[in-house]
Amino acid sequence: MPSPDLGAWLAPPTGPWLGPVPEADIDSAPFWAGLRRHELVILRCPDCATFVHPPQASCPRCLSLNLTPERVSGRGTVYSFTVANREFAPGIRPPYVVALVDLEEQESLRVVTNLVNVAIGDVRIGMPVRAVFCDLDLGDDAATLAYFEPDDA
Repeated sequence: MPSPDLGAWLAPPTGPWLGPVPEADIDSAPFWAGLRRHELVILRCPDCATFVHPPQASCPRCLSLNLTPERVSGRGTVYSFTVANREFAPGIRPPYVVALVDLEEQESLRVVTNLVNVAIGDVRIGMPVRAVFCDLDLGDDAATLAYFEPDDA
């Protein structure tokens, strides 16, 4: 397999969206609704204060069914990443960086995302990042995705 172009600039999508469109379920609906408002919203257990992501019906720590959506900062650090050099989903053209980002609100609170506004060769584990939002051009439907970019602040 050819080596990735480490100088390749990763940019958010522009123009009509040709990739898959996420579908919300009962547990993930607050997350997707938050993205449409350009907010990163994660479920939190008010009983033990644990953030729960990926979204699920109950708290993994205390088993409470009382989860509520809460806005988080959208800041974190790259925990791990890989460079995708082939098309895994129709319409999402390589290369792109798939990353696990540790959000600053809680230890091991991670989101799977893509990194943008950075050259592939500049991506590092531990790199500070922040959420950016991309409204998809779907015609009549509305959807928003969250990406992460370097946070130099």
